[in-house]
Amino acid sequence: MHYRRCIRFSKIICCLFQPFGFVSLLVLEVSLFQERELGYVSNQTLSPSQAQHERHENSNLRAENEKLRAENIRYKEALSNATCPHCGGPASIGEMSFDEQHLRIENARLRDEIDRISGIAAKYVGKPMVSYPHLSTHTSSRSLDLGVGNFGAQSGIGGDMYGGGDLLRSVSLPTEADKPMIVELAVAAMEELIRMAQAGEPLWIPTSDNSTEILSEDEYLRTFPRGIGPKPLGLKSEASRETAVVIMNHISLVEILMDVNQWSSVFSGIVSRAMTLEVLSTGVAGNYNGALQVMTAEFQVPSPLVPTRENYFVRYCKHHPDGTWAVVDVSLDNLRPSPITRNRRRPSGCLIQELPNGYSKVIWVEHVEVDDRAVHNIYRPLVNSGLAFGAKRWVATLDRQCERLASAMASNIPAGDVGVITSPEGRKSMLKLAERMVMSFCAGVGASTTHTWTTLSGSGADDVRVMTRKSMDDPGRPPGIVLSAATSFWIPVPPKRVFDFLRAENSRSEWDILSNGGLVQEMAHIANGRDPGNCVSLLRVNSANSSQSNMLILQESCTDPTGSYVIYAPVDIVAMNVVLSGGDPDYVALLPSGFAILPDGAVLHGGGILDVGSGGSLLTVAFQILVDSAPTAKLSLGSVATVNSLIKCTVERIKAAVSCENT
Repeated sequence: MHYRRCIRFSKIICCLFQPFGFVSLLVLEVSLFQERELGYVSNQTLSPSQAQHERHENSNLRAENEKLRAENIRYKEALSNATCPHCGGPASIGEMSFDEQHLRIENARLRDEIDRISGIAAKYVGKPMVSYPHLSTHTSSRSLDLGVGNFGAQSGIGGDMYGGGDLLRSVSLPTEADKPMIVELAVAAMEELIRMAQAGEPLWIPTSDNSTEILSEDEYLRTFPRGIGPKPLGLKSEASRETAVVIMNHISLVEILMDVNQWSSVFSGIVSRAMTLEVLSTGVAGNYNGALQVMTAEFQVPSPLVPTRENYFVRYCKHHPDGTWAVVDVSLDNLRPSPITRNRRRPSGCLIQELPNGYSKVIWVEHVEVDDRAVHNIYRPLVNSGLAFGAKRWVATLDRQCERLASAMASNIPAGDVGVITSPEGRKSMLKLAERMVMSFCAGVGASTTHTWTTLSGSGADDVRVMTRKSMDDPGRPPGIVLSAATSFWIPVPPKRVFDFLRAENSRSEWDILSNGGLVQEMAHIANGRDPGNCVSLLRVNSANSSQSNMLILQESCTDPTGSYVIYAPVDIVAMNVVLSGGDPDYVALLPSGFAILPDGAVLHGGGILDVGSGGSLLTVAFQILVDSAPTAKLSLGSVATVNSLIKCTVERIKAAVSCENT
């Protein structure tokens, strides 16, 4: 009877497990019954009453044995028709058992990594971190020598261009109770990024012409059922992936991504503001392996007509055993109560693989959920194509900036061409000045929430929008009242033709009203990329007006497959002589103006090749004018009217000139 109670107990236990476990136990029970029956044959001769009792018990056992055999057959038949929960295909007992074992091993590895990062973060903040009940309580026994310092909130350069950042700074720091969840979310995001970067079909589905690939949302939800939760109502998904080889070593790339100032600088056309709120871990001493930081950033398109996208996220860096580095972002919006979620950053980032000769292979993944209903109609095809905020734009910008940085570090510059700056100190200072000019332009031309644009006239897309600010105690800008004006419009001319027209000094008099029709000559230049359009130039305006004879123009033109810029600023000739001699460029006052030229979408050409910008162009024109040198002065309506007329006249000249060239 004791044995029968054990049998019933084993049946109850096996009901708590998977069906394949049930079958195994049933087979074991059948074997035990057979052994039990065989044992009775070998027993000694029993008394009549004992023999009758045993025969009765054996009869009951045989009946229960037959019942268990029937159950065994039924469960085997059910398992033969079992399907895989992921793909819907047939699944054998062995496959299911292997998958379960694989998942247990993977979960154990992830828990070990969470414990390790939690230990690192706890060591940094100096307080024990609260562990989740389902996580193991031990921490890694390996001692880590961390480069820990007293890090406060670090602001990206773009964040303070216009005294902004108030909205970003209003985000509260994560609490001690939040940090374990942040760590676990970061580790899971890293795993998702790796799989998103390396997976093919059915997760990423190529288009019919193989020009690009599309993320299958159904397959994504099956592959990554957890993450940051379901997509909020009203948001749409944007997912893209891009691969490139860039001229920069993997360590430098990691440093750029993990340093908020470098990141804001390199991606100034995309990142309008950024800030590191808290560093939970600086990683292993000497590099960023295991670095974990809470950040906030604002992403933009260089036009007032495209709303910016603000994100509050954690960034995690990891050096994988195969030598690959990975940096991943994932939103922490669930830590910041908000009645309306306008965009979320699902695991996004890049894998960096070391290549010979200082090159690196980069695989970039962008995956966001966003409410883009406020995007102006003329920019909607660009945003929908993924060229505005997608992986292709990030990678194209990175590739161009890597070339620029390689040019800045070059030492063997041939002196054959007239005007080429060969002095390493002079090149470095001039490129640094041009970089500040570009960043200032990009920070002031978009729809950042720190900007208060005022529309002057009409209701069309090409309305002129203006804003004012006071410039005080900044050696990099002239003091006084600065009036910024910008307008965006579409023209039926390819972006390359618009870019070449605007950057060329011999066609400048056709659109630049302030040059007064004077002859423009290039005095010096620095090539900073494979494309001849990527160049920093110093221009002299030979005006008939003798009062402007000392005016120089610093100009940087840059282009990549997703967009182009022509940015310039008047500079003092004495100050530029100091810069060309290797002097400090931070004290040169600049008020940059210029153009952002974007394709109006992606167009397919013959052979299934995706050609960016073969259609029309989206052109943003932006001016900054010092209307009064006294910061306390009042802005007059006359000044606003003058700037409005200036920008409208410039737009009409550009439209007329490029339209004639295009015919």
